[in-house]
Order: sequence, then C-alpha cells, then structure tokens
Amino acid sequence: MPTRIITDSGSDIVGFDHPGLTVLPLTVMFGDRLYQDGVDLSHEKFYELLVESDKLPSTGAPAPGAFAEAYDAARAAGEEVVVVTLSSKLSGTYQSACVAAEGRDDVQVVDSLSASLGEQILVHLGLTMAERGEGAASIAEGLRAARGRVRVIGLLDTLEYLRRGGRIPAAAAALGAVLSVKPVVTAEDGEIALLGKARGSRNGRNILNETVRRDGGIDYAMPFSLGYSGLSDSLLQKYVEDSRGLWEGMVDGLPICTLGATIGTYAGPGSIVLAYFRAGGAQQ
Repeated sequence: MPTRIITDSGSDIVGFDHPGLTVLPLTVMFGDRLYQDGVDLSHEKFYELLVESDKLPSTGAPAPGAFAEAYDAARAAGEEVVVVTLSSKLSGTYQSACVAAEGRDDVQVVDSLSASLGEQILVHLGLTMAERGEGAASIAEGLRAARGRVRVIGLLDTLEYLRRGGRIPAAAAALGAVLSVKPVVTAEDGEIALLGKARGSRNGRNILNETVRRDGGIDYAMPFSLGYSGLSDSLLQKYVEDSRGLWEGMVDGLPICTLGATIGTYAGPGSIVLAYFRAGGAQQ
C-alpha cells in the first residue's frame, strides 16, 4: 500500500509539487485579517505585511477537521499516512493531527521536534522512504529515529522582532542594535534556544560553521536545506560564498528556500538558516 506524507506549512515547503505530499496551511492573523499560509499569503506578502504592521501576527494550527479530511482523501486513494508536524512544544499542530488520527490504524503521526527547515528535511526523508516502498509504520519509526540527528541553526540580523514579540527586553534589544549583536539560535528538545551572540554578521557566520564542524559535518547523503527570511537572499548568498568549502562543490545547486511565518515572525527579515542531518550519527 502506498504511503502519503502529510505536513503543515510550518515546514516552509513552497513550490515543491510531489504526488505523495500534502501540505496543510497554518493560519496567520494580521490585525483582524486571517490568512491561510501558502494559500492566500505568500512568503513575500507575509514580509511586506510584517514590515508594515505595528504588531506581530499570530499563527494558528490546522484544525483536527483539516487533518481528518486529508486522512479520508488518502484512505479513499488506497494510501496509508505519515504526518510530520511542527514541534509539539511550539505549536498545537501535533495535537490536532493526533486528535484526527484517533481510531485510525492507517495513520502515523510524527512530532518533528523542530520547525521550518528542520521539519522540512524530515518530510523529504519520509518521501524518499515512501518512494522506496516502505510502509507508514516503518517510515514513522525511521523518522523518529532520525530526528535526533537533525540540526537547525539560524543567524538573525536583528533583535527587533524578538523585542516586539516580548521575547527579550527593549533595553537589551537597543543595546544589541548599538553593538551590532547577531543572535545565533538552534532547536533543542523541540524548542528554540540561543546558541550564541555574535558581534557582527561575519562572526555570526563563523558560529554557524563552527557548529557544523562540532557536529562532525553535514551528512550530504541525507536531505539538507538552506533558507532566508525577507525579500532578499543577499545575506544567504554572502554566507554561501564565504563558506564555499563547506558545500563540496554544490554551491550552484544548493536547496534554498524562503522562511515563512513560523520563524519569520520572531526572526524578522535578513535571517539565514541551515538544516541538516549530523554526520556520523551524532544525536542532539
């Protein structure tokens, strides 16, 4: 029986059409206007609204009913289902998927314990396993075993959106702006954590590369992804150019995507993110 992979738009999978993949949109609320992420709210429009808005938007998980409809469609097509969701510590998406899966033995729900590109590379791994003909239970087991090897690291260009979201005090954000502090963040145990603070973008990029080295490198046999927030990829391209040796001659064919509301709301424009499986089987 073929297996369908279902995920949420927090995985930032955009413009990737795969016959075995369904992406359910999160909701994004700007003021009194509700959008469907990736449906009537593109990443480009999201950043235009983010910069123009006085308040940060709020995001909402797909309802259990949306998951149930997707499960029913898969069953009607003779497919089993594996769901890969945003971390249960960051979103109610996992809970919605589980509620809809109650009583369905043909649905497996996997908590990515990650977000954005970290969730995305698990989805791509699941699709590869499905293409090999593995069943839902086997794929879910493999993804749960592999998720501990996923590393997501991001370099933020500004502290402003963390301040606006109440994640840091205003005084700390102001001092950080004066000192050109660039936070480096990661996903740990399903939550976003501070990995370091860099004075300037170059030092921030150095922290990214040092983290990759401490992880034993990138397992290029597994999915990996690079992303940027905002309307320009210039900072990411600068990082790639400065780190050409890391990408083993793949600079012209790197998997690059934009970051949506899940990360972009608090990171703001100008951030860069890497997601990969650690080489050598290292676990978080």
